[in-house]
Amino acid sequence: MTTGSIEFGLNSFGDVPTDGDRTLSDAETVRLLVQEAKHAEKVGLDVFSIGEHYREGYVDSAGPVLLAGIATATESIRLGTSVTVLSTNDPVRLYNEFSTLDALSNGRAQLVLGRASQTQSFPLFGYNLEDYETLFEEKLELFMKLQREESVTWSGTVRAPLTNQTLHPTMRPGGIPTWIGVGGSPNSVIRAARYGLPLMLAIIGGEPHRFAGHVDLYFRALEQFGLPRQPVGQHALGLIADTDDEAAETWWQAWQPLVTQMGRERGFYPPTRERYDLELATGALFVGSPETVAQKIVRMTDELQISRFDLKYDIGGLPVDARARTIELFGTKVAPRVRELLAEREAAADASDPGASDPDASDAPQPGGHDLYPIGSTHA
Repeated sequence: MTTGSIEFGLNSFGDVPTDGDRTLSDAETVRLLVQEAKHAEKVGLDVFSIGEHYREGYVDSAGPVLLAGIATATESIRLGTSVTVLSTNDPVRLYNEFSTLDALSNGRAQLVLGRASQTQSFPLFGYNLEDYETLFEEKLELFMKLQREESVTWSGTVRAPLTNQTLHPTMRPGGIPTWIGVGGSPNSVIRAARYGLPLMLAIIGGEPHRFAGHVDLYFRALEQFGLPRQPVGQHALGLIADTDDEAAETWWQAWQPLVTQMGRERGFYPPTRERYDLELATGALFVGSPETVAQKIVRMTDELQISRFDLKYDIGGLPVDARARTIELFGTKVAPRVRELLAEREAAADASDPGASDPDASDAPQPGGHDLYPIGSTHA
């Protein structure tokens, strides 16, 4: 990894927070997200992303609209989705929404496409869960054709065919940065490689190194498809505070009731304090002081070869001021510390192997962000 190549993003699912002894309204939460994105830009973070959910306690059901509002309130931070449920979106409408967002934001739009781990959108929009795989596969094919070709002819089983169709406003040449979100399916990893798209690992529980095999599979698949390496990112949950104890206690107060509810719905483990402490120490929760979180992210650059780290900083019931403090520390303390640690390690490696500093001495791929890996440089 080269110094400065890692990017840092904030992910929000539009979780409704608390402020003192009251819960914010949905409308207040929507407006808060715009302010938090402005804060993220101010402290130097690279990306601000919005999810897509359709249930009580979340206000991210219209991500492109939220991102458009944020675009008018910011200048440089890139704007994307932490997940867009492609299966229940129409690719033509999605193209129009994000080409408009990209124009409005002066080229700052991007998105992560996923199949959905929460399936409320399927009955809401009249889709059958039995078509889970077909919906995503066909719609991904169409969406990438719309991005990569000027005039599109396409037919499938999930929507009306297109014949020599051109959409407006047009996207930038090659389309916008588009990642594939993966929660554990090897088939999804291979699909990302087949389209030459970057891989975003959604790791919300357990030990992250379990996904190292997925990363290896991804790189091997890219090679077999004859495509260049693409970035790997990690989406993780967490909170940053001035001390480890403060962070752990603040997150526990919001995380415990959420996991209890999800456990009833999905069969998750009971949220015991012992299991929680294990998640903090070796698991997928990035909760702690700036130094603790920075050290853990550096480990992910080794274990998962990531070049982007996205922190989901909001969780239902978390206090507004705790969210703000996480954003502040993530941008001003954690990101610089991670880059410092990586630079120190690179300098030590160069000192022991002078040839390592020569870019022509190795054909190893260099991870990077959306500018280094435009969609137009790969093949479907």
